[in-house]
Amino acid sequence: MADKINKKVLIKNKRAEFDYFFLTHFTAGIVLTGTEIKSIRQSKVSLVDTFCFITNGEMWIKNMYVAPYFYGSYNNPNSRRDRKLLLNKKEIRKLQTDLKNPGLTVVPVKLFIDDNGRAKLDIALAKGKKQFDKRQSLKDRSDRREMDRSFKDFNN
Repeated sequence: MADKINKKVLIKNKRAEFDYFFLTHFTAGIVLTGTEIKSIRQSKVSLVDTFCFITNGEMWIKNMYVAPYFYGSYNNPNSRRDRKLLLNKKEIRKLQTDLKNPGLTVVPVKLFIDDNGRAKLDIALAKGKKQFDKRQSLKDRSDRREMDRSFKDFNN
């Protein structure tokens, strides 16, 4: 039963896919406190308006919302606190050198529970899209949707 729960938890940052081109992907662990993992397992998490930054050789995620656990006690952690991400020093150094280039940032892409029951976060080094790139993304998505509709009509 625990496997079924773990497989269902997948929170995507759809806004990031619309606003950025992803250059490289990394998978990082998250340092959680108290009952935060229980809220994550219930999918009460939001990655909207979140970003990652490096301070003192450590990667942090800012503004990730984890709802307070309903059955938790009075000392539930703050829902929008900064959380440390677990990456290798080599990966952090690579990201740090890449972030020196203008226009690049690190954004969270998706949050999931791995096979061992740990919360993991996929992050990506990203470059911001221009307005015409966003319009092109919308056009591609609507074209794909139209092709799917016509394919279903063709098969029926």
